[in-house]
Amino acid sequence: MKTLLSWFDQNKRDLPWRRSRSPYSTWISEIMLQQTRVETVKPYYERWMERFPDVRSLAEADEQEVLKLWEGLGYYSRARSIHKAARVIMAEYEGRIPSDPALLRKLPGIGDYTAGAIASIGYGLPAAALDGNIRRILARYYDIPDPVRTPQTEKLLWKLAEENLDKERPGDFNEALMDLGSAICLPENPQCLLCPLTADCLARQHGTTAERPVIIKAEPIPHYIVTAAIIPDENKERFLLTKRPSKGLLGGLWEFPGGKQETGESLEECLQREIREELDIAVTVGKSFGTYKHAYTHFKVTLHAFFCQHTAGEPKPLAADELGWFTREELSALPMGKIDRMIAQNLAASADEETSPGTE
Repeated sequence: MKTLLSWFDQNKRDLPWRRSRSPYSTWISEIMLQQTRVETVKPYYERWMERFPDVRSLAEADEQEVLKLWEGLGYYSRARSIHKAARVIMAEYEGRIPSDPALLRKLPGIGDYTAGAIASIGYGLPAAALDGNIRRILARYYDIPDPVRTPQTEKLLWKLAEENLDKERPGDFNEALMDLGSAICLPENPQCLLCPLTADCLARQHGTTAERPVIIKAEPIPHYIVTAAIIPDENKERFLLTKRPSKGLLGGLWEFPGGKQETGESLEECLQREIREELDIAVTVGKSFGTYKHAYTHFKVTLHAFFCQHTAGEPKPLAADELGWFTREELSALPMGKIDRMIAQNLAASADEETSPGTE
């Protein structure tokens, strides 16, 4: 792979986080880039660095502000982990991000790949990194016939990544592999004629490029029908929202209360049950406020939102960390998941629309 660095010197991408190559910028960008496209990450990274330019500013921030700044990137546990890790770094490492991959892996949200990236790119240490792009390149370069992501193949790939690592320019080498996987060694229709590794690529020689890496087919992801209630106060000026528990999917984010439809339930029955279980109140389900679809990593949802009237009981956060009443204007400041943000935006846009229950 000796030709790789020469290719990188001529073709490397100009990315915001590469302009400083500090341990902090490497850490934040690598976490943001997990399962997210580079073009999507760029504006988020720049806004983040403007607000949280260093570990101290991040550690001292409120979690809600961190989540709000992260909103739209998804995988919100990553933002919570970054926040927790910053506080650990301030408390245990005097604000300096560790350079030892073993210590890095002990921090919340940092695994083998991110530890290797921070050590090699941020500190210039000879640490290998193995992400999806690099797995694909190595699987093709060595024509590995076994499925990736199995313990045995994973061990082999890490061994190959370490053996090939350029010890003098480890950060550049790891970034070169990332760029090669992003621009040339693509999952489909790889640009082999432009690849600096073509001459030595065994999959290219054996005609198995399209078959590498070997990936075990995932099971079909489930689809859920979900409901959400838009509950105004008596004056129809504020709306009841709940904050999800800090652990788990969309942890710490605010949402319109509701939940998953059970077998045999109508949408109205589902919503009334969920509101009773979540808030210990009774509601009358009114007119629809739209249908919203979204795909998460392991499942898909179709959410039906309804205006509802609070008819009995005092709201209690039985299944949430807290609840609150917010005006349309205040909703924009709350961190929310994608669907709830769409509902909030539509609610703000329909400020003059009647909010009492009725028929469509």
